[in-house]
Amino acid sequence: LVGVTFFRLHENPEEEPRILLECDSGVLDAIQKHLKLYKIRRKVNISPCLDLSLWAIVPGERAGDIAGSLAKCADQALISTPDPRTEVMGWRLITKKGANLSEIIPGSQIGNIQDYHRHRYKQGIPEGVKDLPPGVALPLESNLAYMNGISFTKGCYIGQELTARTHHMGVIRKRLLPVHFFAPLPRDSIPEGAEILTESGKSAGKFRAGGGDLGIALLRLANINEPLCLNIAGDKVKLTASIPEWWPKPASK
Repeated sequence: LVGVTFFRLHENPEEEPRILLECDSGVLDAIQKHLKLYKIRRKVNISPCLDLSLWAIVPGERAGDIAGSLAKCADQALISTPDPRTEVMGWRLITKKGANLSEIIPGSQIGNIQDYHRHRYKQGIPEGVKDLPPGVALPLESNLAYMNGISFTKGCYIGQELTARTHHMGVIRKRLLPVHFFAPLPRDSIPEGAEILTESGKSAGKFRAGGGDLGIALLRLANINEPLCLNIAGDKVKLTASIPEWWPKPASK
C-alpha cells in the first residue's frame, strides 16, 4: 500500500494486536476489500473507526513544546507521534471525535484542510490517490524512499524487484517536486496529468495536483531549472520547480 501509515495500538504481548491504518477516505472501501482478500481464514476484524478523528499538527514559527503538551493529555490523545514521513510535516494526532484541541495543545490554532494541503504542496509531500494515482505512481519517483515509505531489507511486495533494482542502480530521472505558479490556478479546470512544457515546447513532466499558486508535479530532473509552463485551455501559466530542503543531501565526493 502506498501513502498510508500504520499505528500499533498495544504494547502488552498478551493483548490482542490492534492496528490502525490511516488511508485516503476516497478509497476506504477498496482498502477494506483488499485487506479482507488477504486475511484468508484468520480471525481478523477489519472495520473503519468512525469514532476517531485524525489531526495534523504543523508547528508554526512560535511552536511551543508540542511533545510535552501531548504527553500531559494522553487521556484525550489516543495516539500522538511525529509524522513518519519528514520533520517538516510535524505530528499526527488521533483523538476521540469531539475532543477539544485547545486543551490538548494550549495556544494552538485550528486551520482548515486547504491550509494543510498548501503546507504539503509547499514541501512537496504527496498524499492520497490524487497525488499518487494507483497503477501510475512509482514509489521511487514519488520520493517514498525519502519518507520512510519503502523498505529495502524486507519483502515481499508487488513491484519489489523493479523498485530495489532502480534504487541500487541510482538512476531516477523523474521525481515529484513542489511547483509554484506565477498566477493562481483556476479551480477544477486542470485535466488530470496535464503536460508541463519547457520554453522550447519540450515535455518536462506532468502536473499531479495543487491549489492556488502551489502544487506538485512529476518532472524530469534535467528540466527543473528551466522556465516551465502549463497549458490551461490554450493559456500558458508559468511555473517554477524546486528541490525540497528536507530531501537527503547528496554525499560529497
